[in-house]
Amino acid sequence: MPYLVHTAHAQFAALWFGTVGWTLVIVTVGLVEWRVWEVSDLSVITSGLAWVGIWRVCFYSHAPILSDNQIMFCQRIRLSESFTPPEIVAAQVLMLVALILGLAGNASVVYGLRNVYFGLNKFKPIRLAFSSGGVLLILTGASALVPVCWNLNSVVNNQTISFPAEFRMPSAPVNQSIGPGIIVGIFASILLVFSGMVFLSYRAPFVLEPKVRPSRPGECALGTHVNHHGIDNPAFQS
Repeated sequence: MPYLVHTAHAQFAALWFGTVGWTLVIVTVGLVEWRVWEVSDLSVITSGLAWVGIWRVCFYSHAPILSDNQIMFCQRIRLSESFTPPEIVAAQVLMLVALILGLAGNASVVYGLRNVYFGLNKFKPIRLAFSSGGVLLILTGASALVPVCWNLNSVVNNQTISFPAEFRMPSAPVNQSIGPGIIVGIFASILLVFSGMVFLSYRAPFVLEPKVRPSRPGECALGTHVNHHGIDNPAFQS
């Protein structure tokens, strides 16, 4: 049985990269600080900053719009709302797709590494698990990178969002800047794509075996000399 553990050190490291990348995708989905709006009217947004995420819009305020136990005013952005811009719609859909693909990809490569470290002597299941897992991890990184870059472009071009009145947001920001959500999303995508490429690069070693032709049971007993010719393996020649 071939010993394969030494052939998968890079893939073991890639599993950690993929797991960290997928975890950072979860963090990116939960962060509200994708786009940071700077506003001039401090009567409602007293801090002068509002955070626009893919699920919520939040800002600190000392105005009487909060209840006694609130320190931050937040409004939810729904997929079905008419004011929701296409980059946020795409982010809500594709980031959830990335979570599902990343889970499936990591599960596939874990199965492949289990076969490697537990000594399965068939290369096909290992290669199939690494290939499918690598493709899924690359798709995960791409699914996360598209909405992140789209929102990054909106920040660079200072694009506005027509929020309804109950959001208490201005019609346009004075300036926009990149929030931690976009930065974390880009880093997560890089880790996932790199991890997927490492798994796709896996190649099973070529195992050299001597050619052995066992004698028939009756031939040794009768003392019959049988010469079976085969191709010599250079690895076994001194």
